[in-house]
Amino acid sequence: MTDTLPSNAGRKRVVVTGFGAVSPLGNTAENSWKAACEGQSGIVPITSFDASEYPVRFAGEVRDFDVSDYMEPKKARIFDPFIHFGIAAALQAREHAGLDKFAGLNNDRVGTFIGSGIGGIQSIEENLNASFKGGHRKVSPFFIPGSIINMISGQLSIMTGARGPNLAVVTACTTGTHSIGMAARLIAYGDADVMYAGGAEKSIAPSPMAGFGRAKALSKRNDDPASSSRPWDIGRDGFVMADGGAVMILESLEHAEARGATIYAEVLGFGMSGDAHHITAPIESGEGASRCMQAALNDAGIQANEVNYLNAHATSTPLGDVAEVAAIKCTFGDHAHDLLVSGTKSMTGHMLGAAGAMEAVFSVQAMRDSIVPPTINLDQPSEGCDLDFVPNVARHKPLEVVMSNSFGFGGTNGTLIFGRPD
Repeated sequence: MTDTLPSNAGRKRVVVTGFGAVSPLGNTAENSWKAACEGQSGIVPITSFDASEYPVRFAGEVRDFDVSDYMEPKKARIFDPFIHFGIAAALQAREHAGLDKFAGLNNDRVGTFIGSGIGGIQSIEENLNASFKGGHRKVSPFFIPGSIINMISGQLSIMTGARGPNLAVVTACTTGTHSIGMAARLIAYGDADVMYAGGAEKSIAPSPMAGFGRAKALSKRNDDPASSSRPWDIGRDGFVMADGGAVMILESLEHAEARGATIYAEVLGFGMSGDAHHITAPIESGEGASRCMQAALNDAGIQANEVNYLNAHATSTPLGDVAEVAAIKCTFGDHAHDLLVSGTKSMTGHMLGAAGAMEAVFSVQAMRDSIVPPTINLDQPSEGCDLDFVPNVARHKPLEVVMSNSFGFGGTNGTLIFGRPD
């Protein structure tokens, strides 16, 4: 890891001291990571609503989750499930970082920055149906505050007493990555000492499944859900919807060291870009994604060949996977073929606004444990997909610098770079 980061001159160094997650692979970050390392699939037939008449009848559902472990049941009923997932991941991260037992925390310097790609769509559906059946008086008085996207950050602030920046962004599938990157910059520029940062989503509901299905964006492997998400494979036919939430605790290095926190990684760089091309399709050359990765490298003050592992966006779509490979080759040059690259959406499915945060957590865990998670269901790479995608079996490898990519509808791109602690 580079000791002197020229582009970061004058900024505070930002580190990761905790993380939590709820995903189709498990209801904690560690359970999700263990399942990912074992190459398990979290994709199953949909049980949360009757999908029997839908063209796609499977997804990455969160299973056996009990919100009462994190919120009083009466309070929980106010909020859409995406907020439940975000709060659960955040409180796990708080405990993991030891903030719940740290008496010296200045809450004026603690902030929340957790977003969502779609937000409270389940609550919107339920209240809309109630109004159709019984009129406006059947709409819940908590409908709006219980479904708006910034309410994970808002409710978490209330629950923990965090009185610093209280924010949320909505950038489709890049939301979690942008939330972590922008939260890190708030710390780097002195607006906070500690930030909760990440994303959450509960989109497995009738209207999103219908909408993405009508757009022909989803895999249709109803006969074998576990093999449906298959990045870079010649048989890929679309992405797989998934739910969950993931949150990191970010701190300034000096704050983390002063309280004796365990430091899992340093946030070295963050990059953003826009494709200015199409509402859903990436630029075939990967030019927009490449500019994003290069911006993150510039921010970190490192060379491309210093990156050991890349957790790719890798949604399992025919266009997206090829474009990302082109972007990686453009950014890394000859080093692209030495780089380990994997697509953990092959196991989790696409958690939309939570995906980038979940994959950032996986990236830090990979560096912590020197294990690169696999890309499962990769039996025959399609033409042009010729990088080391760590097919089907995890690989042990010491990692010093890792990168995580997210790209979203509207052509919005985000890249995070993490380094092993000094």
